[in-house]
Amino acid sequence: MTLDELKNLDPKDAGNWPIPVQLGAMALLAALVIGIGHYYVWQPQLDELEVGRQKEEQLKQDFLEKKKRAINLEAYRQQLLEIQQSFGALLKQLPNKSEMETLLTEINQAGVGRGLLFELFKPGVELKTAEFAEMPISIKVTGSYHDLAAFVSDVAQLSRIVTLSDIKLSVPKDPSMLTMEATIKTYRALDDAELQAIRQAELEARKKKRQ
Repeated sequence: MTLDELKNLDPKDAGNWPIPVQLGAMALLAALVIGIGHYYVWQPQLDELEVGRQKEEQLKQDFLEKKKRAINLEAYRQQLLEIQQSFGALLKQLPNKSEMETLLTEINQAGVGRGLLFELFKPGVELKTAEFAEMPISIKVTGSYHDLAAFVSDVAQLSRIVTLSDIKLSVPKDPSMLTMEATIKTYRALDDAELQAIRQAELEARKKKRQ
């Protein structure tokens, strides 16, 4: 059938079209219906099905993770208990407010006992956390290399927790000596009044967030 013959076909008389034309028109109509159905009906359902599959996979992963935690729950509890006990033991090593002055004296005497010359020994402002207070002390001491090393060792062996940081060494006019600048950090336990004040501040902060 030629193109002109196709143009002359009467749409209202499709029943009398040639069989090949009727079959072609039916195939075209079927393809059109399938295409529209796929776009407006099936594709949204396929997308929804894919989202459901992804959600199912995520739920499986969450389940396996929670199952793993549940299996190891007792081990986690034991580990937490050990951490709490270790932390509690460390807190017991901290001096209270009344013992802090004694600790500062011990640090100073550790340097003097090694023959060091203190040019600076300046306690800074305390930084309080929920469990303890940290006090930085800026120091500047001069002495021989061996005396400085012995001083650092003596400080590390104090019965209380003391750390050194920001250490800087320089050579003064006497080449046989060294000058050390550092920050010593000491820690003390909070008393009941300080703990109560911190808890009250945390409680008020939570109330503000809820408002």
